[in-house]
Amino acid sequence: MRHLLSPNRWSSYLFIFCFTYTINAQRSSIKGTVVDQETSAPLKNVHIALNNTTIFTKSDNKGGFIIRIPDDVFGDQILIFSCAGYSKKIFPIYIVEGEVIDLDRISLQYDHIADNKNIGIISLSNEQLISTEDVNTYHSGVLQATKDVFLSAAAYDFSSTFFRPRGLGNAYGKILINGLEMNKLINGRPLWSSWGGLNDVLRNQTYYRNLKTSEVAFGDLGGSTHITMRASQYKAGGRVSYALANRSYTGRVMGSYHSGLTKKGWAYSLAISRRFGDEGIIEGTAYNANSFFVSVEKQINDRHALNFTGFYTPIKRGKSTAITEEVFRLKGKEYNPNWGYLNGEKINAKVQVVEEPVFMFNYYWQVGEKTSLNTSVGFQTGNRYTTRLDNGGTDLLTDTEGTVGYSGGGRSKTINPMHPEHLPSFYLQKSQNKASDFQKAYLAEQAFLNSGQIEWNELFTTNQRNKNQNKNATYVLLQDKTEDNQLTVSGLVNSELSRAVSISGGVQHRNLISQNYAEVGNMLGGTGFLDIDNFARFGENQTNKEVVKRAQNDLKNPNRVVTQGDAYKYNYKILASETKGFFQGEADYKSINVSIAAALSTTSYQRVGLYENGYFPGKSSIGSSDRISFTNYGFKTGVTAKLQKNMFLETNMGYFTKAPTLENSFVNARQNNLSISDITKEGNQSEEILSIDASYILQNQRLKIRLSGYYTTIRKATDISYYYTEAIEAEDSGLVQELLFGIDKQYFGGEVGVSYQITPTLRLKTAAALGQHTYDNTPNLWLASTSSAFVRDGGIKNMGKVYLKNYRLSGGPQTVAQLGFDYRDPDFWWLGTSVNYFSEAYIGISSFARTDNFYKDSDGLPFNEYDQQTAQKLLQQERFDDYILVNAVGGKSWRIKRYTFGFFASISNVLNQLYKTGGFESSRRANYRLALEESQRETPIYGSRYFYGASTSYYLNFYCRF
Repeated sequence: MRHLLSPNRWSSYLFIFCFTYTINAQRSSIKGTVVDQETSAPLKNVHIALNNTTIFTKSDNKGGFIIRIPDDVFGDQILIFSCAGYSKKIFPIYIVEGEVIDLDRISLQYDHIADNKNIGIISLSNEQLISTEDVNTYHSGVLQATKDVFLSAAAYDFSSTFFRPRGLGNAYGKILINGLEMNKLINGRPLWSSWGGLNDVLRNQTYYRNLKTSEVAFGDLGGSTHITMRASQYKAGGRVSYALANRSYTGRVMGSYHSGLTKKGWAYSLAISRRFGDEGIIEGTAYNANSFFVSVEKQINDRHALNFTGFYTPIKRGKSTAITEEVFRLKGKEYNPNWGYLNGEKINAKVQVVEEPVFMFNYYWQVGEKTSLNTSVGFQTGNRYTTRLDNGGTDLLTDTEGTVGYSGGGRSKTINPMHPEHLPSFYLQKSQNKASDFQKAYLAEQAFLNSGQIEWNELFTTNQRNKNQNKNATYVLLQDKTEDNQLTVSGLVNSELSRAVSISGGVQHRNLISQNYAEVGNMLGGTGFLDIDNFARFGENQTNKEVVKRAQNDLKNPNRVVTQGDAYKYNYKILASETKGFFQGEADYKSINVSIAAALSTTSYQRVGLYENGYFPGKSSIGSSDRISFTNYGFKTGVTAKLQKNMFLETNMGYFTKAPTLENSFVNARQNNLSISDITKEGNQSEEILSIDASYILQNQRLKIRLSGYYTTIRKATDISYYYTEAIEAEDSGLVQELLFGIDKQYFGGEVGVSYQITPTLRLKTAAALGQHTYDNTPNLWLASTSSAFVRDGGIKNMGKVYLKNYRLSGGPQTVAQLGFDYRDPDFWWLGTSVNYFSEAYIGISSFARTDNFYKDSDGLPFNEYDQQTAQKLLQQERFDDYILVNAVGGKSWRIKRYTFGFFASISNVLNQLYKTGGFESSRRANYRLALEESQRETPIYGSRYFYGASTSYYLNFYCRF
């Protein structure tokens, strides 16, 4: 018999008697059962490994495990038990050749402090994601953040500044739930609000960092996260919690219960939550969200199990927007122009609503001792929409000769409190202003300071006056609506061919039918709204018949009057499908780990127009477009070498292609069938991605270091954007679609995360990232528009090269650093603080301003006053000021019999630092003459717009676990 010495130096000696017998003269083994210390329930998927070796296994459904020991491993060894949500357990053992060590029952203690910290990180990140979802800030490692110092800093401390690890947006990170990919086909990004508020059931997840191979997907540049929502995988018990905050929402109540696996093989899991707030930290951003979750599993036997998972998380929230420097000086960073008072209540004109339930069916089959298969079917349905004001209401006029025309329409300044005519700069734009100009500027300033919000009563009054005169409504509140039905089928297989070699692979098919249309959400006191394009009335050399034809949103139903609940303006379907498969192999030897992975996919898109647009009659807008198809492939490999005890060198390399997303595949899907492949060969191509990284990793009881360097190139990217400009031609302006083809980007830099356990309770941590993320070429730019300058040329123009090379990519700071500490008391309380430094953040530049159009007059020749040095100054990219943020977190838990009570608290931006998190240049005056005029004014009329960081904010969560 051998004795085992506990690694806890201040605890008593622990002796375990092991019964041994010979199973093979040349082999030894270790076996036992892992259980929960509090409930004695068996724990599945506990990772059991011999320290500093590649020998490991996982516990089965009943908590049992057995490790086969090679001939060359004997003597003193350390056995490590680790499981998500539990404190790690370490056992020194002594291995004798040919002996079987029976450890009997090994109990793991639930880690309440780590769980409490995890609650905070998930909650805070989810809240930040929802509030900044439109600007694409998220990276996939947030839920796994507590396991890596750098990822923890990126998830909690850096994310509020729009920081993107390695410069990558969330479209480059894959999210999977129960083996099914959740990234949207429309934009490649996960819509986190689809499972928002379900914090208690998001803990069972695995994050595969960046290019590392994964058992569930080929992955992407930003890595992949697999969330398991399987009823049998949750720790038995329940939790109720209540949170207070002053961020997106002000209150949240949440409850969950997990049955664990019963003796009859059943398990179920339930969760429900509500988040609410009349107003967040930004004015007029009301928040109303409910979340429901259920998962039921039947374990047929040790080899077969069926699981159903469903969740529905409807959310309704008011939106904010970026503001100019002038508006910031007058109203502050919390100002939001999207709302106004109606009957004493703040009503936001721009509200986002998501109502998309998800249903999943999984069949788990343990084919053999070393092979498993997960077959999944998922269905997502429902709708999402964003509201906005439409001021294009007109009346149909017919004279005695039968000539048709239109009259009426509202001004954009009526529905836009931030319109230049509401601001003092508009009245001081002359080189020499008169006294009357200063008076008008003062009156505008006072009016903006006193109100500066939407005048809902004025909109209702206008519509009611029209109603009394038998006229149509001038203003309505519309909903830009999307109704999706997506079916996903997936199969994943994993197999251990030997102790060192394993393989995995999978196939997945997604089919999407998406209908997109505008719907009249509220008539605002009016009776009817004429469904035409009011802008068609404006232009040169247009006959009455041309105006009437172009004005029709649907030529099949000309001059149609719509009312509340009717579809209008645009109506089309998108048919999309994606089929992909991957294969991964991994060889894990004593001193080296080698992995390879390959992938192949096909993607196709098709638009089906339901309206015949007046600008694009016939097949140009109604009926089916040509199908766009892409075939893509990928390869990646990784090598991890063990340099010495607890020290590793890891390298990964990948090359793969990626189809453009749906939103970057059609020029203007709301009006026509024109696709990017119809314009130029550059449009019909996939992104080409090459990336390599290397990491030095050191892990011991006190010191943990990960130092990484990376280099990535993305070639042939496509980007489509929309804006209003006055610079397309002299004395012409209009809404344009900007099509940027063949974009090359370059990313390189480094990351470091270090933690040092000064004492068993005190940990010092530091993290930093230094990057340079730039455009790497001069891509081609096309503009599409229905303005008169474009209609004469068929609606689209090639604007030539865009001189983007060496400009910085926007998307948060590219240099960040953190210094902080965590204190973890044995009496179940903890606290931490961090000081965070941010630098090298740049504004999003106007591509249109970097074309030859910038210096050319309407005759195609350079402006007479053009000066090269002045132009360079005008086109210099703005770099935001550096800043420092201080954050603090803490929590405490108490164990009273079978109940655990606790709280988590955080304060962000403790010193109330003012800072810009992002912004973008205006393309409205994107030529030399107009840009020079703007720069010479004390306050630009059409200046850049900015996002500002939140003031000091708090989050406080109380919970009870049982």
